[in-house]
Amino acid sequence: MKYLQYFLVFLVLSISANSNAQSDKKIAEIKADSKEAKAAFLKKDPDLATFFSSAYGYAIFPNVGKGGLGVGAASGHGIVFQKGAEIGTAKLSQVSIGLQAGGQAYREVVFFEKKADMDRFKGNKLEFSAQLSAVAAAAGASLDAKYIDGVAVFTTQKGGLMYEASVGGQKFKYESF
Repeated sequence: MKYLQYFLVFLVLSISANSNAQSDKKIAEIKADSKEAKAAFLKKDPDLATFFSSAYGYAIFPNVGKGGLGVGAASGHGIVFQKGAEIGTAKLSQVSIGLQAGGQAYREVVFFEKKADMDRFKGNKLEFSAQLSAVAAAAGASLDAKYIDGVAVFTTQKGGLMYEASVGGQKFKYESF
């Protein structure tokens, strides 16, 4: 009986360690993808460097998948930076209803102007409404971009084709490292 208890404890610890290793591997992949996404944003619009250097913080979602037919959904994972340092991960989710069909993959970066704006995000209290729109990253696009309620959002398409005239909001879930 005692050996069975030891075996069960070993089994539980092994499963936990394997789960953490998979989780660490996924985070490492998202970190690498986030670096590539930042480079892609800067290549499309070099003036975004001003946002990256002056923002209190930002979240980069390197792979967001979106699809829909009447009802749509989007989801992605990203890395969160504060004063240039990686501080955690975030999950983006979105549900939309309206005229839409297709699917697409895109990158998104969300900039936070001040500490209070970043704190709203970290407290999982940031939700985008239909009034906030993202700026499509392109040469010079960031020159006229402004923060709205302390947040500025830029996207760049990776692939796919989607027709959309819908309303919906994005929600975020932050977790520190």
